[in-house]
Amino acid sequence: MTGEKAKFSGFPVAALDFYEDLEADNSKQFWNEHKATYETCVRAPMIAMLAELEAEFGTAKVFRPYRDVRFAKDKSPYKTHQGAYVAASLSVGWYVQIDASGLFVAGGFYGGTPAQIAALRATIDHDERGPALGRAVQKMANSGYEIGGEKLKTRPRGIAEDHPRLGLMRHKSLTASRAYVSPDWLESHHAVERVRADWRAMRPFIERLSAATAH
Repeated sequence: MTGEKAKFSGFPVAALDFYEDLEADNSKQFWNEHKATYETCVRAPMIAMLAELEAEFGTAKVFRPYRDVRFAKDKSPYKTHQGAYVAASLSVGWYVQIDASGLFVAGGFYGGTPAQIAALRATIDHDERGPALGRAVQKMANSGYEIGGEKLKTRPRGIAEDHPRLGLMRHKSLTASRAYVSPDWLESHHAVERVRADWRAMRPFIERLSAATAH
């Protein structure tokens, strides 16, 4: 993010409309005809919002709008959302996304290595660090965030059926998120303050995960 930074003033409703239309017509022709809308109503506001958050959270990666379809059954060329990520540590950080439904804010551990997943489970198994992480997760849930992440259908190998934190043990990734469906403040500067508040609330959770997945 270099050069003069535009002030963030919200995401226009046209951003949601753009993605609703893209979901219906995910074609190169549609993209080319509406790329200007993407640039002005989606990408530019996202970059401006992230610039305001950068001093507190760090530099964000704005994801490309193009899907990698090389090994996918779905050959749709374009993502139907615009996401951005700020790393706190390897595979741990904050996330924000705009799509047809509105704004999605999240944070956690995602896409970790086998060694990191093993480190996470070792933390969960620990008599002191395990309950501390469990409390951080529960605090997120009590605050209205949805706890998610990829999980094993059964317990990990070698873990007892009566393990006190068996639910957490099953996680291969661990996230907290909140979705705002077409909020009335999306077109205003309040959107960045909402993301800031959520990311701040997630910081203890993020810090616990960073420590838990270090190896």
